[in-house]
Amino acid sequence: MIGGGQLARMTHQAAIALGQSLRVLATAPDEPAAQVTPDVVIGSHTDLDALRRAAAGASALTFDHEHVPTELLDTLIGEGVNVAPPPAALVHAQDKLVMRRRLEALGAPIPRYTALESVDDVEAFSRAVGGPVVIKTVRGGYDGRGVVLTRDAGHAREVVARYLADGVAVLAEERVQMRRELAALVARSPFGQGAAWPVVETVQRDGICVTVIAPAAGLSDETSSAAQKLALSLASELGVVGVLAVELFETVEGGLLVNELAMRPHNSGHWTMDGARTSQFEQHVRAVLDYPLGDTGLLTPVTVMANVLGAAQTPAMGMDERLHHLFARLPDAKVHLYGKTERPGRKIGHVNIPGRDAEYLRERAERAAHWLSHAEWTDGWDPHR
Repeated sequence: MIGGGQLARMTHQAAIALGQSLRVLATAPDEPAAQVTPDVVIGSHTDLDALRRAAAGASALTFDHEHVPTELLDTLIGEGVNVAPPPAALVHAQDKLVMRRRLEALGAPIPRYTALESVDDVEAFSRAVGGPVVIKTVRGGYDGRGVVLTRDAGHAREVVARYLADGVAVLAEERVQMRRELAALVARSPFGQGAAWPVVETVQRDGICVTVIAPAAGLSDETSSAAQKLALSLASELGVVGVLAVELFETVEGGLLVNELAMRPHNSGHWTMDGARTSQFEQHVRAVLDYPLGDTGLLTPVTVMANVLGAAQTPAMGMDERLHHLFARLPDAKVHLYGKTERPGRKIGHVNIPGRDAEYLRERAERAAHWLSHAEWTDGWDPHR
């Protein structure tokens, strides 16, 4: 797996249960996955020799992130490496303009967009859509980085001028009037088998996913089925192998628009570790090895996931003591920590709580995540009082 982050770490956990071992290409020995696997190659994902060392003798090469240059992957394929997903698919998760154009050609529902060559282009686009626009970098950017929600045409001109002056390619999209954000997570094998998990609601704050509710509450069967079918269709049309996350906007009218694609295990699927018969990490391993895919049914009516994000100031209380208090108060919390040092806003873990009532579970999961981040209970509870 190229990349030594938390996704590789959790994929390694799933691989162990299947009798597989995971080699990771990490940039440093203290990265999350490098801490837990004995087979680590240290190097950069932009270094062909490092990629070759990681791929040597492996049954399949897959990804913790989508940033490996496709020309390097084409070279590996020419040398006989099984790359999953293949670069012809992966490019749609790397380049937002390529993705938008391909989805448009496939007739998939997407926001109105345009490539930008000058500040005049964004002003013309803003007039055409009749409102504020979103500026996105064509490549790179995640967790809200590389995305600017502009206030008006003047602000949009300023943002675009700054990016273009730095030589960064950008596009503009209409600002969608949405009810909420959803995610349809699916997997596809080289054989062509597909599997879909229930559609989830993702709650964002400052561009970062903070909570996932699985399945999305109040979503009609018709809309849920449409989202799953759309995601499975895109996986097939793009030639995806492995997990595909299709991030969606549910509009105020009840329609669906594709926002982003990710071709790897995804934050919106972390709930599957404790709430689904087959986790996204096991499913990804099955898919890239062309095993028959696993059952994606629910183990419990609802599972809520909350991300543990580093606090503005790291608490004096150590994480082990925080865990002790959390488990004493919320024994149903399932904690997954990534082995990362704590920094403000950094994803250092997540908490899953399965059960029946979505609002009740959300309150508990978010309270648990806040406690692990800040060592303070949001309701003021004190175990020593």
